Amino acid sequence: MKWTFACLLAILLFGFSSASAETTLEKIGRTGALTIGTRTGSPPFAYVDKNNRWVGFSIDLVEQFVAPGLSKKLGKSIKLEKKESAPPTRIPLLTSNAVDLIAETMTDTKERRESVDFSITFFYTGAQFLVKKGSAIKGIESVAGKRVAAQQGATNARILRERVPTVKLVEFPDQPAAFQALAQGRVEAYTNDGVQLAGLKVKAPRPDDWAIVGNFYSSDPYGMAMRQNEPDFRNVVNQALADAIESGKYFELYDKYFGPKGELPYPLTPEMKRQLQSSVAEFRKTARSK
Repeated sequence: MKWTFACLLAILLFGFSSASAETTLEKIGRTGALTIGTRTGSPPFAYVDKNNRWVGFSIDLVEQFVAPGLSKKLGKSIKLEKKESAPPTRIPLLTSNAVDLIAETMTDTKERRESVDFSITFFYTGAQFLVKKGSAIKGIESVAGKRVAAQQGATNARILRERVPTVKLVEFPDQPAAFQALAQGRVEAYTNDGVQLAGLKVKAPRPDDWAIVGNFYSSDPYGMAMRQNEPDFRNVVNQALADAIESGKYFELYDKYFGPKGELPYPLTPEMKRQLQSSVAEFRKTARSK
């Protein structure tokens, strides 16, 4: 009887150990699903539209390029599932295996790379300020002593504190809450990546009441985050994004959301294009050296 119990215990422990060692690719292959963490209120990257559909640029990048890349790699159809993420929750969602990939507006930073890995850069922007038109705030040089809203866990909140120690930073869990505080006059500005502020402005009830001010005071390359030390999965994601950029299909999708007739006109600057191409070139160089 003791021998039987010991064998059963060993089998259970082995099963637990095997499950805990399952890679992201193995998990996706077993379940047939890729689960991403993304936003519900960050247009046009990820948001719920007027028809209650969860859509956006970063979601389309995964749906049109990454998911098919995984299907090809695994030899089976892969469906896309979505869970809401935000700056304070996205890394815990990854490390707890609740999601497989963060696909939204997450800046690739040295600090975050201590906890997660990133894909190649798929968008490039920088932090600015959203203010009521006519505000005395014109950029980072004029926010000392001012009440400024920011998102919890965002890199620009940390940078702003470091550069302007006297700023009165008020952090909110998401963009809608921060914008509401600005609209109600509880803060004098809201700081975030310029493209996100542009998205808020264009979706506001009275867009002309608002202005985006200041030069970029940060450098924000967006990447898709994933669990650390999974080179096979990261390679599939990077290959899909690199192919999309090199084929021009990325720029067709960019034009859909950010072109002159897109939801948020945001011209692709030479610097943005250079950042994308540099990221692809670095990936190709690393892949060839292996």
